[in-house]
Amino acid sequence: MLLLIDAGNTRIKWAVMEVARLGQAELGHWSVWGSVRKEDACQIADSLKEAAIQRVIISNVAGADMRHALERMVLRAVGLKPVPICWFVSEAELAGIRNGYRTPEQLGCDRFAAMIGAHALFPHQPLIVATCGTATTVDALTGEGCFVGGMILPGLGLMATSLANNTAQLPQVPHYNVDERPFADNTNDAIVSGCIAAQAGAIERASAALARGGAPMEAPQCILSGGAAAMIEPHLKIACRRVDNLVLIGLQAVAAEQLGRLH
Repeated sequence: MLLLIDAGNTRIKWAVMEVARLGQAELGHWSVWGSVRKEDACQIADSLKEAAIQRVIISNVAGADMRHALERMVLRAVGLKPVPICWFVSEAELAGIRNGYRTPEQLGCDRFAAMIGAHALFPHQPLIVATCGTATTVDALTGEGCFVGGMILPGLGLMATSLANNTAQLPQVPHYNVDERPFADNTNDAIVSGCIAAQAGAIERASAALARGGAPMEAPQCILSGGAAAMIEPHLKIACRRVDNLVLIGLQAVAAEQLGRLH
């Protein structure tokens, strides 16, 4: 079995699938999958006791301590027999994506994996890939799979918390309910409205910029992923598709390509 892990800043997502089915399996369809808080990484091992893990691919943006925690978790899950762990990193070119970053390896491996996943799901289409988590990243891909560049901004929760923590009179906002009115009539709603407008505005601006640089009438497809995607999607004025677990889908696509090279 193949174990895929996406270790983010807040949560760890994981999925297991049969190695033999890599070439035929539909992207995003796995035997089992789950999600835990990053503090609970060890709990994943309990779900993998019967999985007979043969190989592991991990995207980790949560630092060295998380890397060690995941290594311990994998060892606990597989027992005495060691299995190879592939630590996914950004490259100049991989799985149909050409990395246009000035220094390709500096691109966050989660962003690179998410773009690979989006391109695999929607080939030959210009794409805006917006991952709305602790941070919001908005990345642009041409239909040929060239990563043009991207944006990074604080995520929805981080924006609201930053306002509350750094201003004396503004409250914490525990929920993100906001209607379609552009101007709120109370402080809580005004914070939420402003934060969502900033998120949606960045995504719409990126989409318009990619469209201007592409072929005539070639409007990009916007792909939304991440924990805050459901809250941002209703406020976008452009068509979009929500895709959960986009980083894991990218890792699956990479694993399938690597398997193809071996045969």
